[in-house]
Amino acid sequence: MDQFLSTEFLLVIVNDIRWAVQIEFTRYLIAAAGATIVYALLSRWIEHRRIQRNRATLADRWREFRRSFETILVFSLVNLLSFAMFHAGWLPVARGTPVLSIMIVQVIVMVIMHDAWFYWMHRALHLKALFRRAHATHHVSRTPTSWAAYSFAPIEAVFESIYVPIMFLIVANIVPMQPWAIFIFLGHQIARNVIGHSGYELAWSGFTRSPWTGWLTTTTHHDLHHTEGRYNFGLYFTFWDRVMGTENPKYHERFEAVVGRRAAVPEAVAAV
Repeated sequence: MDQFLSTEFLLVIVNDIRWAVQIEFTRYLIAAAGATIVYALLSRWIEHRRIQRNRATLADRWREFRRSFETILVFSLVNLLSFAMFHAGWLPVARGTPVLSIMIVQVIVMVIMHDAWFYWMHRALHLKALFRRAHATHHVSRTPTSWAAYSFAPIEAVFESIYVPIMFLIVANIVPMQPWAIFIFLGHQIARNVIGHSGYELAWSGFTRSPWTGWLTTTTHHDLHHTEGRYNFGLYFTFWDRVMGTENPKYHERFEAVVGRRAAVPEAVAAV
C-alpha cells in the first residue's frame, strides 16, 4: 500500500510538472513569438518608432530564448506550490458560472499586488549584493527584444515567481478564486512583459503626462531601464517610481522624442 501510494504520488508530481512546463512555455511562446511576428509585419509602418538605433542580433535573441526557457523550468517548479495548495484544499477555487464583478476585482487586485511586489523586488535585485548573481543576466540585453521577457538567472526566476502562489493564497482565501481571473492575470502579465521589451514605442504623444494614461508604463519606460539601469523599476504602473523618486528624469523627453519622429517617406513619393 505504501509503495502504491508513493508511486501514485510521484505520478501526480510528474504530471503537475509536465502541465506547469507546458502552460508556462505555451504562454511565453505565444506572447514572444506573436509580438515578434506582429512587429515584423508592421515594420514598414513602425520602424520610426524603434526606440534604440542599435539592433539586437540573432545571437542576442537566441540567448534570450535559451535563458527564458531555463526560467520557465524554474517557474514550473515554483508553480508546484500552487498545485500543492489546490490539491490540499488551501486554495479555494470557485465552481460554476464566473461572477463577473468578483473576477474583475480579483484581476485588479492581483495586478496591483504584482506591480508592488515587482517594484520592490526589482530595486532589491539592483543592490550590489544581489545584482551580479541574480539580475545581471537580464541586463545583458542592452537592446532587449520580446524574447527577453523571461531572460533571468535562476535566482531572479525564483524571486520573480514566488509571489504567485502566495498571492493566489491570499486572494483565494478572501473570496474563492475565479479561474478566469487567473487566466486574465497571467495573460496580462506576459503581454505587458513582451511589449515592454519589444523595443518599439507605439503609444501616442502626450501619453506619459496625461492623467488618463500617464500612470501606465510604456515600452520607453522599461527600455530606459535596460540602457541606464538606475531608474524605472516599475512594471505596470509609474506610481512607485514617481513616489520613490526613481523615475528617469529624461523619461518624458525621451518618450516624446521617439513618438515625435516622422515615418520615412519613400523616395518615389518624395520626388512627386
